[in-house]
Amino acid sequence: MENILDKTIIGKKDQVEILEVPFINTTRDQFLDIITTHIERKEKKFIITANPEIVMQTFKDSYFKRIIQEASYVTPDGVGIKIASKILDKPILERITGFETMIDLLQTAAKNKHNVYFLGAKNTTIKKAVENVQLKFPGLQVQGYRDGYFTNKESVEIRNEIKKLQPDLVFVGLGCPRQEKWIYENIDHFNKGIFMGVGGSFDVLSGEVKRAPLMWRKLNLEWFYRLVTQPWRIKRMLELPKFLLKVFKEKVENGK
Repeated sequence: MENILDKTIIGKKDQVEILEVPFINTTRDQFLDIITTHIERKEKKFIITANPEIVMQTFKDSYFKRIIQEASYVTPDGVGIKIASKILDKPILERITGFETMIDLLQTAAKNKHNVYFLGAKNTTIKKAVENVQLKFPGLQVQGYRDGYFTNKESVEIRNEIKKLQPDLVFVGLGCPRQEKWIYENIDHFNKGIFMGVGGSFDVLSGEVKRAPLMWRKLNLEWFYRLVTQPWRIKRMLELPKFLLKVFKEKVENGK
C-alpha cells in the first residue's frame, strides 16, 4: 500500500500517540477545513475514528493495528480517548466523533457540490439513509450507494463502480474492523477521494436508531445513553476500564 501520510496537512507534531495509535490533535472545525482542502486538491485520504474499544482491538489484531497506524488521520472519537490523553499529560484539544464529522462533511459537500458514495448497512436502511440526507442537505450529489452484504466477487464490482464514479467522499459503514480493512485493501485502486469508516451511522441517518439527546452528548454521557438503551453493549463497554488500565501502565512504565 502506498504511503497516504505523505501529503497530510497535520504533521507528527499535531498528533498525540496513545498506546501506539497516533491521534490528531486539532479542533473539529480545523479538521473539517483540512479535509475540505484535500477534497479541493483531489487528494486521497483515509480517516479512522477511534474510541477505546477500537484501540483495544489493535492488541488482538496486528493487521488492524497496521491499518490504523498507516491511516491518514485517526480522530479521537470517545471521551475515553480524551481522558487517556490527560493521564499521559498530552491533552487532546477536542473530541472529533465519526458521526459529527460525517454530518459536517455532508453539509460541506452539499454546499460545494462534492460527490458522495455510501457503502454499508441493510438495503432498506441505506436507501432510507440516502433519502434522509438528500432531504436534510438539498443539493447533495449522491453518486451511488450499496448495502453492506456482498460477496468477494461483488466487492470487486463495488470497487470498480467507485473507481469509475470517482466520488469525493466515500462513507463505509460495515462495522469495525471490517470497514477499515475494506478501505485499506481497496484504496490503492482509486485516484482520489476521502474514505471514512462510519460504523452504524447509516442506522442513525435512516432513523432506525436514535442518537443520545444533545444534553447527554454535552455531558459526555452518550456512552451511558447507549448502554441504557442498548444493554447488549455492556460487554463492549467493559473495554473502557481495560483501556484506561493500559494507559496508566504505559504512564508508569515510561516514568511519566
